[in-house]
Amino acid sequence: MPIAVDVDVMLARRKMSVGELADRVGITPANLAVLKNGRAKAVRFATLAALCEVLKCQPGDLLRWEAEDTTGE
Repeated sequence: MPIAVDVDVMLARRKMSVGELADRVGITPANLAVLKNGRAKAVRFATLAALCEVLKCQPGDLLRWEAEDTTGE
């Protein structure tokens, strides 16, 4: 997927657990894991805003675009 999710990087920088972040954001740890592992198909702006508020970061700190490998390798 061309969108990479760096929630785990911000968790490590803030020394926060997935459970604590999920609780403070108001989502389940399972849903946070889906997002964190790059398996989410969408994220609500309200959830993204809550993540940024709790982690004290910008959306670009959590999400970044990566070019897809089109060489077929």
